Amino acid sequence: MDSHRRQQYLDALGIVSWVRRDQVVAGNSEPVAVEARPPESVPATETPGQPVSSLGWEALEAAVAGCTACELHHGRKHTVFGVGDHNARLMIIGEAPGAEEDRQGEPFVGRAGQLLNALLRAIGLDRSQVFIANILKCRPPGNRNPEPDEVRACAHFLQRQVALVQPRVILAVGGVAAHNLLQTDDAVGRLRSRIHAYGDDQIPLLVTYHPAYLLRRPEEKAKAWQDLQKLHGLLQVD
Repeated sequence: MDSHRRQQYLDALGIVSWVRRDQVVAGNSEPVAVEARPPESVPATETPGQPVSSLGWEALEAAVAGCTACELHHGRKHTVFGVGDHNARLMIIGEAPGAEEDRQGEPFVGRAGQLLNALLRAIGLDRSQVFIANILKCRPPGNRNPEPDEVRACAHFLQRQVALVQPRVILAVGGVAAHNLLQTDDAVGRLRSRIHAYGDDQIPLLVTYHPAYLLRRPEEKAKAWQDLQKLHGLLQVD
């Protein structure tokens, strides 16, 4: 992407361009010592004779669509499986579907989704080039935070998605995603300054603010841009 087009995207995001590039060093990609472990999970809905951990994409999506492992299935319009490139270098994980996601069956739509798309374009990526999923596949009532039993019921699905995609980097957006993926209560502001490692494969994991939060607090977009610069650097490492 040429510098002029990138600046157009930054201007549209309301991000000032004076952030120094040497604040984010692409070579500083060593994971921190603390390993991010997937949350322990309870058995989720499975294809007869096949555990979720062995399912391919089509069977996995069907298992999610038919899941009744927690009470959230009673109120959903659609499950929100995930969308994007099944072989993506980048996997983005959010918290849970909202009202619009529940209506459309797709993650990150509406204003927050538009901002996420703009953030991706600012580092030369299209939404279709990444894989986007959530901690939960069903909308919690009133858009409340997920309950621990709901996260456990969905954990097998997300773990299988990560295993199938095999991303080079995971980006956790927002506190709910970061807390569940990293098994920590630290605030996003503390987590976003480090590169974490997820699962047995030690996949580099970055944390940034949720687009919905950035819509409420646009002054934090400069920090999100720093996170994206670090993300872009990790994606360039062979």
